[in-house]
Amino acid sequence: MRRLQILFSSVALCLSSALIAQTNAVPQSPTPPPTPLPSPTVDSPEVSKLRADLDRARKTLADWPNLARYRDENARLAAPAAHEGRVVFMGDSITDFWGRKDNTFFPGKPYVNRGISGQTTPQMLLRFRPDVIALQPKAVVILAGTNDLAGNTGPMSLEAIEDNLTSMAELARANGIRAVLASVMPVCDYIKPQTERRPPEKIIALNAWIKSYAAKNGFVYLDYYSAMLDDARMFKRELTYDGLHPNDAGYDVMGPLAEKAITAALGKDH
Repeated sequence: MRRLQILFSSVALCLSSALIAQTNAVPQSPTPPPTPLPSPTVDSPEVSKLRADLDRARKTLADWPNLARYRDENARLAAPAAHEGRVVFMGDSITDFWGRKDNTFFPGKPYVNRGISGQTTPQMLLRFRPDVIALQPKAVVILAGTNDLAGNTGPMSLEAIEDNLTSMAELARANGIRAVLASVMPVCDYIKPQTERRPPEKIIALNAWIKSYAAKNGFVYLDYYSAMLDDARMFKRELTYDGLHPNDAGYDVMGPLAEKAITAALGKDH
């Protein structure tokens, strides 16, 4: 038995030596160097876009609800006077752009713009305390939902949008702030495609819920939607510059509607 073990060991050793010798005898092809990737042009539009996208992504990761946008302005804003009817407008780009360029934002009124372009209802809900409650307004006008329908922060069901709007309205009420719930604005494809990302039937369904919820819970419903429609039930061409956002003429239509809703809200008892 011992001899067999020695024999097997010797054979195995010989085979191993032979294999090693054979491997060493075969010439090995050198590994080709990796093909260098073409260097993009520094000033190319593609690189500029990638840099901008990366910048935006970094900012989003660092502050998803964009609490920093109004932090300094909020700190500088004095507490409202005893009889001041301060109103905060909470919303997305439609609110954000109101009064930022040529149009005016309620001159002479103690109204505060806290819109942020591109935002969805979950982002607004996270900043509702610092950007609305902490400012001690008498009322808040909430215009939100169009970017949720477009999926700006991921897929959103109508129920999820409704839940976030409910939470904002309930937070307002719990803090003695009258809530005005605005309808989502219509869209159109006259200037550029808009209806694919924001289907009109979903806008109609969400607005029906907002109107019903406001009526059942004693909030004021602000109907921008109906005032902006043409005969084809699309955003009137003359009131928008891109089929999504109002132009100056559009804001001229919205202003009196907002004022009427605010007056109604401030005249309501909780």
